[in-house]
Amino acid sequence: MSNISSNLKYLRKKKGLTQQQFADEIGIKRSLVGAYEEDRAEPKYDLLKRIAEYHDFTIDEFINEEINDKWKPKPKGHGSNLRILSISVDQDDNENIELVPVKASAGYLNGFSDPEYIKDLPKFQLPLPSLKQGTFRGFEIMGDSMLPIQPGSIVIGEYLENWSEVKTGETYIIISKNEGVVYKRAGNRFKENKELKLISDNKVYDPYSVAAEDIMEIWKAKAYITSSLPDPTPEPTMETLTHMMSQMQKSISQMNKSN
Repeated sequence: MSNISSNLKYLRKKKGLTQQQFADEIGIKRSLVGAYEEDRAEPKYDLLKRIAEYHDFTIDEFINEEINDKWKPKPKGHGSNLRILSISVDQDDNENIELVPVKASAGYLNGFSDPEYIKDLPKFQLPLPSLKQGTFRGFEIMGDSMLPIQPGSIVIGEYLENWSEVKTGETYIIISKNEGVVYKRAGNRFKENKELKLISDNKVYDPYSVAAEDIMEIWKAKAYITSSLPDPTPEPTMETLTHMMSQMQKSISQMNKSN
């Protein structure tokens, strides 16, 4: 459970503001302040961000820390890289595995921290012991950059709270502002304010890097589901052939320039 309601009330009173004065400062109705402080509702992401910044806190601190007279901020650079993580549960209060299909991946960039958006995603459970501890989400992948895992497969990732735990050579679902939802292999360990190198298993695709500030979420790949049974002699796809031709043309062009 988050600490939004208690933190909101504590920080408002510490500033000596009434609910109406605080509502005027933030630009919302007083009734909403009351609902948030009484834990009858939670502010949406944009408003939560505005409230946290108003009090000079990170969203992580505002949600997960018990802010009171004894609270001390964590030192910068502790490597938590926490973000708001919205989840859904079944009737027995077990966390669901939400599915982000390809057609919803663009919307996920805006709605990944919105409980209402997450609530509307398809959900399922898997009876696997390895998927019982942690928070998991399924992402449908597209393209053939990670062959032999076929396009249309669903990769199930475990939410990675501490990005410093990214390990070279292991596979992750990376959610970033510019690249969207991609499934790649990490080419280096994650370091704050540095780039994360992403590598395709299909070697016709060149590695590339994503800036740390562009990354929104990281999920450690744990399993995948596919309806495509393995072909002993798979035929190259048109996408692969086109990319191979492009790479060959690039290599020939570079050779001609060097000569």
